Parts: sequence; structure tokens; C-alpha cells
Amino acid sequence: MALPINTLRSRAHQFVLDHAEDVKENAESQSFLNDFFAIFDIKRKAVGSFELAVKMEGDKSSKRIDLLWAGTLLVEMKSAGQNLEDAFKQAAGYLKRLDDKDKPVYILVCDLQNFRLHNIETEADHTFTLADLPDNLDLFGFMHGKDMQDITEYELNEKAALLLGGLHDSLQDSGFEGHPLQVFMVRILFCLFAEDTGVFNPRQLVQYLLNFTREDGSDTEMHLQKVFQILDTLENKRSKALSEELATFPYVNGRLFKERIDMPSFTAEMREMLINCCLFNWKEISPAIFGSLFQSIMDKQARRNLGAHYTSEKNILKVIGPLFLDDLQEELEKILQHKVKNTRDKRLMDFAKKLRHLKVLDPACGCGNFLIVTYRELRRLELKLMEAQAKGSKALGFEIQPQIPLDNFYGIELDEWPAQIAQVAMWLTQHQMNVEFAKSFGEEPDLLPLKEHAHIHNANALTLDWSEVVSPKELSYIIGNPPFIGSKYQNKEQKKLLLDVFGKTKNAKQLDFVSCWFYQAALFSKETAIETAFVSTNSICIGEQVGTLWPLLLNLKVHINFAHRTFVWENDAKGKAAVHCIIVGFAFVSREKKRIFYYENLKGCSGQQNRTH
Repeated sequence: MALPINTLRSRAHQFVLDHAEDVKENAESQSFLNDFFAIFDIKRKAVGSFELAVKMEGDKSSKRIDLLWAGTLLVEMKSAGQNLEDAFKQAAGYLKRLDDKDKPVYILVCDLQNFRLHNIETEADHTFTLADLPDNLDLFGFMHGKDMQDITEYELNEKAALLLGGLHDSLQDSGFEGHPLQVFMVRILFCLFAEDTGVFNPRQLVQYLLNFTREDGSDTEMHLQKVFQILDTLENKRSKALSEELATFPYVNGRLFKERIDMPSFTAEMREMLINCCLFNWKEISPAIFGSLFQSIMDKQARRNLGAHYTSEKNILKVIGPLFLDDLQEELEKILQHKVKNTRDKRLMDFAKKLRHLKVLDPACGCGNFLIVTYRELRRLELKLMEAQAKGSKALGFEIQPQIPLDNFYGIELDEWPAQIAQVAMWLTQHQMNVEFAKSFGEEPDLLPLKEHAHIHNANALTLDWSEVVSPKELSYIIGNPPFIGSKYQNKEQKKLLLDVFGKTKNAKQLDFVSCWFYQAALFSKETAIETAFVSTNSICIGEQVGTLWPLLLNLKVHINFAHRTFVWENDAKGKAAVHCIIVGFAFVSREKKRIFYYENLKGCSGQQNRTH
């Protein structure tokens, strides 16, 4: 039986670590190949021979093939840096001297740091580095019983997000809409990512669709429903009569596939659109893609009404950097520079505990971009300290495993679609960070079955009691990019919400909608150490709104600890928003050093200044 993909990936990561320093063919190539075959549970001696002599035409002496697996694979090894094209020509020359029964399907040439795999029958050719081996295991399907038909994939770009948006529109136009459509699209997005990143077997969904669904789309609905059902069923609870193609889909858990929804009917065109979405390589998916996907599906009027100004990673870092990330990075660097080993190790352990207890809330989380980037950066800090810990004593009880839980991240989002996206995006980011961990430690923690989840609440943050989401006594930070919506653009419902938040506050009607989140966060944080930072339109800090909002906050004893002065908003979404923004960081605890960032260039990409007071 074929090995699970997560087992293969972990072995491949360890192989990369074990052979990262290999450079000399004569000294290292045979141990390299023995270990390579062991990734797939193949004993090299059982299938392949080293140094097989072959007589070359016009040459009195014999040449030797570095490795031949008769009928399957010929390998030519070189020292690091040598020309792989010359090595390939050399390997191709050997083919003419082999009996037909021994001629391989594949040629592999390798200089210990780079691979080139060539399929003689299809002429498919792939090159990649040693470090990228875990992401290319599907090319070696012939070694682990999962030989794949050759499928051309395309690099992920905006076109892929728009294509998925097009599928959404086609389904909606067919009458499939509302909650079932949103759940369906989120599940498809998860599957697209999973089959390109090693969560599922490589190209597992697209292979199933190509091989088992009719071209006219008439049975696509039935097959997708079956796949979703399998993904929500424990392996030991599944029918023993399942086809192998269905049985090899993993159990996902996490409630992602639990709800039974009506399924859409497919036409031939809609089936083709789904398959085309699968043919993009979703491996390098980022928060920016989720934001662009979200924006491509929502129409302009909906964007305006929700105040959805999608935030780029650069702007997210402007918020979380001075709020907490800069200080954490500086603290870790000081610990790593400490020369007394026992003290250093103790401080590393304390720092790890600190990271793993931080809890973050975004009360207007949209697709979760702030939470995604925050989780990713904290995981990277954790990885850096684990790398340092691994170099020291391992007798201190420090477990070398990622331990920052998704459960520490909380979000509130009014609209169901982005709330669903945010939930899935956090799982996908967790998997990306598990891969980064594996590159350092040789073992990739399993994402499936899903064991934890971010707490994303589909609710109105202005009517919800935030303590129902997370206790203020447990929370560390509040972050986000709440809806801006100037006072003149608010509809009746939004104006009523604003007045309900501010009560009898004089001139409250003139406030931008974003002011509600500032006030709510201040009330929620009172008598705690919670620190908050929000992106906002600059209008709340200039002109007539100042006299309405800020006396209210300052009378609560709020302290402004840092701020970014006006810069022009930049985002990665379709129909970029042109808004003059600020960022304000505040808390009920006053920092000794306060920081202000200002920009000579309002685009915020140059001329950034930082003053400490």
C-alpha cells in the first residue's frame, strides 16, 4: 500500500537536512541514492544496481551507469555545480546500449543539490533543487504507487482568483446561492490548496474529477457530494466497498465538511471552470490572494456598504510591528546574544511560554488577513527560538514542536462569506508554517485531522458583547482595519448602530463609522493590560471629529502609545481603495517610550520617519 503523503513529506524534509552539505559525487552519491530510495520504503539493492558496466559504440573501455533500476529509472550523478545538461546527454547515450526490457521510463540526473527528472515516454521534464524535493514528491509517483498522469499546472496569479470568482458567479446565476454557495466555495478553496501542498495526495481532487465525472457535467454534483462526505468520515468508519480513489481522501475534521448542504448542478462549462481552477498551483497562496478573491466576488456596491478596504501585508505590519512584534523580535535577539548558557536557555523557555499565551482579537476581521499575518509572524519567532534551543542542551524539557495554537486567535465578521474564508485561511497558514518548521527539523506536523481552529464569529461587532468571544482578562491585543464609512455615506442602519454605540454623546452623528470600534475597544479593555491598534481614516484625528471622539476616549484614561501619521492606503485588491489613513495604538497602560511615524511621501513606501518620545 502506498505510504501516506505526510509520511513521505516528513522523510523528504529529513533527507534534505541530512544531505544539504553533500558536494562530491565519488564520496557521497551512493549513500545519497540509498537514502533517497528509503524515502519511499524501497530498498535500493532490491531494485537497482550501482555502477552497471555498458559498452559504448566506438569505445574500447566500458562506461558505468551510476544506477539502473531496469525498466523504470536510470540515474546519473555528478558533483555539485557540474553541468546537468551534459549529464543528461551522457545518460541518454546509455539508453542505446541497453536491452529493450531494461530501458527505463525515467532518467534522473542530479548534482547532489539539483534534480532533473525526464519522462522518456511523455518527454515531460522537471527541474528543482534539493530543498524543493518535499514539494515535488508527486513526480516520483512511480516509486510510491501513485503514478500521476502528467497535468500542466499554472502559477497562481490574479487570474486564478478571478477564475474562482467566475465559478462562483456561474453557480449563483444558475440559482445556487446564499449560505450553501458560500459553504461550497470555501470547501472547494480548501481542496484546491490541500491537493497542491501535501495535505491531500498530489492533484487528488482534479485527478478524481478528470477520471470519474462526465464531460457534460451531469454527474459532477454527485461526485463532489461523495468527496465531501468522505472528507468528513473517519477512515475506520468508511465503507469497505469504496473505490481506492475515494478511500485515499483523508479525514479532515474541523467541522469544515460536516454540514450537509444542497449541491449545485453543473453544466459542461461549469465543470470545466472547476477543473481549470484546480489546474492552477495554489501552493504559494497568501493572504493577498484571499483578499483579492473576496473582492473579486463582491460587487462594488457591496464593498462600499461594508467599508471593505482590503489591507496589504505591508500595512498590517505597520500595525502589529510597533504594537508588539518589534518588541518581541528585539527581546528574542537580546536573549540569543546572552553569553551565559543556562540563563539563556531559561530565558528562551520563558519567551516561548510568553508567545504561546498571547491572544489576539480582530473585531472586524474580514477574510482574516490581520490574524493570518500575526499568526505567521509569531510562528516564525517561535521557529527561530526553537532553532536556537535545538543547538543547546535538549535535557531541559523543551519540546521541539510548534505550540502556538490557532485557538489563541479570535475574529468577528459581519458577513458570512469572509468569515468562512478567514476560518479556512488560518488552517492553510498553519500548514504553511508547519512546512517551514519541517525545513529546519525534518518533520512536518500533520495538519489533518484538524485539531484546533481560530474562533471566527459571524456576527455584528457593534451589537455583540465581545466578552462572549474572548474574556478581556485573557486577551493580549486588539487589532484590525474596521469599516471606515464617512458620516455622509452611512445608511440608516449604520447610522443607528453608531448612535447606539455612542449614546447621548454630542455631535456623534458626524463621526466616521470606524469610531465605533475605537470606543468599543476602549470600553472592552478598561482595567486590563490589553493594547489596541486600528487603521482608520485620518478624518477622526483632524477637524470637527476630534472634539467629539477623543475627549470621550481620553476621559476613560486611554493613552496613545504610538501612531502613524497620514499615508495613502495601498492594498492588493481589485479596485484599489484610495484613502488617506492613519494608525493609532492605544491602551490603558502608558508606555515609557511613545513612537510616531510620519511620511515625507504620503504613499507610505518611502521617507518613513520614526520618532521616540
